[in-house]
Amino acid sequence: MVGKNLKSILESVKLGKIEIDEAIEMIIDPGYDDLDFARVDLDRTKRRGFPEVIFCEGKTDDQVLEIFKKLSDKNSNVLGTRANKTTFKKVSALFPQTTYNPLGRTITLERESPQNTGNILIVSAGTSDLPVVEEAYESARIMGNSVSKLLDVGVAGIHRILYNVDLLDKAKVIVVIAGMDGALPSVIAGLVKKPVIAVPTSVGYGANFKGLAPLLTMLNNCSGGVGVVNIDNGFGAAYLASMINKIGEE
Repeated sequence: MVGKNLKSILESVKLGKIEIDEAIEMIIDPGYDDLDFARVDLDRTKRRGFPEVIFCEGKTDDQVLEIFKKLSDKNSNVLGTRANKTTFKKVSALFPQTTYNPLGRTITLERESPQNTGNILIVSAGTSDLPVVEEAYESARIMGNSVSKLLDVGVAGIHRILYNVDLLDKAKVIVVIAGMDGALPSVIAGLVKKPVIAVPTSVGYGANFKGLAPLLTMLNNCSGGVGVVNIDNGFGAAYLASMINKIGEE
C-alpha cells in the first residue's frame, strides 16, 4: 500500500498535477495527528473505507470535541459511540449538524448522505435489547448501508420470527441481538442461507451473568454460519456487517 501510494505521488509530480513541496509533505505525512492525549488516525478511510470511530466513554467532553475537530477536517461524516448527552451538547455547539440517538448513545456528524448500499437487517429478541440495536443501526447506516429493523421476535414466541421469514430472505447479512438465553441467532441461522452476526446483550436475570450466558450460547450454536461479537457490541456487529454487505464493491 505504501509503495503504491508513493508511486502515485511521484507520477503526479511527473505529470505536473502537484508541486514538489506538496509531494514532500504527502510522503513524510505520518497519517495521524498527535493531540498528546490521542493519536488521531487520519488515514483510516483510505485503508478501511470509513474514518476512525470515536469511543466517547472514558474520554472528557473536551477530548471528544478535539478528536471530532480533527476527523471532521478530513471527513464529511464522523461517528461517536457510547456518548452521553453532555458530550453531545459540547460537540453540537461547534457542529450543529450532529444528531444524537439517546437510546443508542451515538453522535453522528453527517454532511454527506451515506451510500445506502445493500441490505442489512437488524433483529432483536426483545425490547430491552433496543440500546444495542440502536447503536448497531446508527453505525451501519452512517457507514453507507441500507439498514432495516425487525424487533421483539424472541424465541418465547417463535411464530413472530416465522411470520417474517420473507424479511430475513431479503437481507444480505443479518445482525441478531439477544440477551437472556441468547437462542435467537441459532434459530435464524437455521432458516436462511446468509451470514448471521450474533450480539449477546447483558439483558437478563442473575444467571445471565451480564451477558456471559448468551455469549456462550451463541459461541456454541449448532446452525453454522454464525459469527459472534462481544457483549453489547452493536458497533462491532455493524462494522462487520458493513464489510460483508460491501463485498464486491471497489
